Amino acid sequence: MLDIRHANQRGRAEHGWLSSRHTFSFASYHDPKQNGFSDLLVINDDRVAPAQGFGKHPHRDMEIFSYVLDGALEHKDTMGTGSVIVPGDIQLMSAGTGVAHSEYNHSRSEPVHFLQIWIAPGQRGTAPRYQQRHFGTADKRGVLRLVISPDGANDSLTVQQDTRVYAGLFDGNESATLQLAADRYTYVHVARGSITVNGVTLGEGDGARVRDERSLTFTQGQDAEVLVFDLRNIEMSDVWS
Repeated sequence: MLDIRHANQRGRAEHGWLSSRHTFSFASYHDPKQNGFSDLLVINDDRVAPAQGFGKHPHRDMEIFSYVLDGALEHKDTMGTGSVIVPGDIQLMSAGTGVAHSEYNHSRSEPVHFLQIWIAPGQRGTAPRYQQRHFGTADKRGVLRLVISPDGANDSLTVQQDTRVYAGLFDGNESATLQLAADRYTYVHVARGSITVNGVTLGEGDGARVRDERSLTFTQGQDAEVLVFDLRNIEMSDVWS
């Protein structure tokens, strides 16, 4: 079963320098029916004006990754990490016992568009760490490429949770099928374009909670970029139990 969350149903925040859409409850946006899904707690679709961004702020006990769609995002943190993230890059920060970071638009003339995603860790109080890897267009074209996993399989980034994240690019006749275990949940997020998933068409910004499906087939993409999350079959109330 696909439970669709349309893009226009998301929370909205407008701060001048920042235009953000919240798939799940975040900051001043709260919907008791949208408090994450399994260990997936946040999908924020952020557009940041040139030379603007998020000043240094702290996190702890959270797996946070950024996925840039357009532009360049500059990251700095208290672990001494400094990097610029561009389309194709995935940055994963395990906050653990505590880390502070800043994220700014690296350009003084062009906006940056990126997703920031939070996953609850499997264990609290671990040492903070930072990872970054590039997955080019060829890696994701017409396939679902594993980009994050608990064991680093297929040269993916390593997350401290029983979660796997796949990224794919689909256009025209390109298609892919992901087999699902019977005891798992899945979340699909369309980052751009449109695509048909098990016969249901999803547009940019749409998402779907998936329960009781044994496979997902992605077809009829129109300049589509998708993220797929393979998750534990738990509800939000059980995440920190």
